[in-house]
Amino acid sequence: MASPDGASGVGGSPEETELSITLTLRMLMHGKVMAGDSKGETVKRIREQSSARITISEGSCPERITTITGSTDAVFRAVSMIAFKLEEDLGAGADGVSAGRAPVTLRLVIPASQCGSLIGKAGAKIREIRESTGAQVQVAGDLLPNSTERAVTVSGVPDTIIQCVRQICAVILESPPKGATIPYHPGLSLGTILLSANQVRGHSISE
Repeated sequence: MASPDGASGVGGSPEETELSITLTLRMLMHGKVMAGDSKGETVKRIREQSSARITISEGSCPERITTITGSTDAVFRAVSMIAFKLEEDLGAGADGVSAGRAPVTLRLVIPASQCGSLIGKAGAKIREIRESTGAQVQVAGDLLPNSTERAVTVSGVPDTIIQCVRQICAVILESPPKGATIPYHPGLSLGTILLSANQVRGHSISE
């Protein structure tokens, strides 16, 4: 089990040691969660303590893509810290009165071509992940707008979420995406792209 500082329980077993390769994980989050403080202290602290590279997409949309890159150990440490930060924020929102541990929700963004492996034959793999971790996992049936990615929602207390994300990452590392992936950009609707075509023509649209 991971501790609140996210430092223990990471990368312990031989299975996890074998996964110590570079991993990139994309999550859809409200911008205020990671960038709510005036000086970005939350992101800075998570970067320093996890050793992961963390970037947050730009834009006026409330939801942003948080991209975490690093060794699997570093990525899992960062996810652990984010999960505990979300739990802390939920507790603070209840007038400082904690009514038990509220479930935390993370939304991973995963190429649709990898979701079949995550679900498994007749839903066997996703059922196994739910049962072994105690977390709720849902794979969206529809693609995120203007992309080839789907949202995978993981809910539970931080400890169960961390174990669940580990297992999801193990599956996607074993099943690389097929074909080209068109990444999801929050707030970029088809209408927006058509209306702003003159301004963006010749320029890449960054996250």
